[in-house]
Amino acid sequence: VTGASFVVFNGALKTSSGFLAKSSIVEDGLMVQITRETMESLRQALRDKKDFRITCGKMDTGDVKEYVDICWVENEEKTNKG
Repeated sequence: VTGASFVVFNGALKTSSGFLAKSSIVEDGLMVQITRETMESLRQALRDKKDFRITCGKMDTGDVKEYVDICWVENEEKTNKG
């Protein structure tokens, strides 16, 4: 689990790169590189206020190491006010 001050979603990852998605820590935030198709799905999930999971790692390996989960919460009192 990684806490971050901000998240950047970059929809320019090429499918030919061999990655499903890539995540990296940038300063005190998180950058997630995703394909255009995943970006479209993420945008729709945000519009619909649905949880969304991005699987990070190489396409050809069976063991996936990272996920980026976007989760909607009911109780906002437990979230960071800053």
